[in-house]
Amino acid sequence: MSGNEMIEFVAALFMLGGAIMAVISAIGIIRFPDVYTRSHAGTKSSTLAVLMTLLGAFIYFASEQGFYSVRLLLGIAFVFLTAPVAGHLITRAAYRASVKMADTTIEDELKDVIKEVQEETQEEKKSIEEFKENTDEVNVEKIDKNDSNAERT
Repeated sequence: MSGNEMIEFVAALFMLGGAIMAVISAIGIIRFPDVYTRSHAGTKSSTLAVLMTLLGAFIYFASEQGFYSVRLLLGIAFVFLTAPVAGHLITRAAYRASVKMADTTIEDELKDVIKEVQEETQEEKKSIEEFKENTDEVNVEKIDKNDSNAERT
């Protein structure tokens, strides 16, 4: 086996591994019980599947044709950066919309954090309202002083 055939074999292994990961991701999306675990399957393993497939294609084109595709590298970077973030945002939106978790879920770690944030937000709203009331009182006093000064002249 020559060096070129060996590189092609490695590229084919990456592509095959990507295909296998894509199938595993699809099975996870079908089998998992709720939106949170499905989102995990849809983002983590499918991201790895796409990355492996694109890397295999990049290696193949680089070895076979001497062509280094910037589009493949940008595709790898784009998928690596955006897919997990999108999955996180979808899951967070589902949580905030009160989508029910699976019955087998044991612990909800985000519940306490959101309660704390809501309490802090309420405290900040109260302090802003108090500040507005105080500034309104000061402005009324200034207007009264200006009116009395205007009457004197």
